[in-house]
Amino acid sequence: MDRSEGRQPWASNCYTSPAMVKIRLRRMGKKKQPTYRVVVTDGRNARDGRFIEAIGRYSPRSEPSEVEIDTEKAAEWLSKGAQPSDAVAKLLQIAGMDYAPKKAAPRAPKKTA
Repeated sequence: MDRSEGRQPWASNCYTSPAMVKIRLRRMGKKKQPTYRVVVTDGRNARDGRFIEAIGRYSPRSEPSEVEIDTEKAAEWLSKGAQPSDAVAKLLQIAGMDYAPKKAAPRAPKKTA
């Protein structure tokens, strides 16, 4: 029996399209004392939910703040198409990776008749 049999037509995409993999921060620590792990996760998961791999950590409360990221693993995930959040993109630059987010191509101005 084909798995797609019996499904509603609108529900077919949620099982066939691949999920966006994201690199983002996962909050850890006590109340009012945050520390973060840099994790690779499915974009649909909750902020502190399941993750695929932990690739680093970030402690904003220490002076100066500590950033520890495995740049080899981060480069591997970026090459596979993972999208970092804005905060993680900045942390990657601080950690020594020359990661520059891809900017959208500028739109051509509309022609008025």
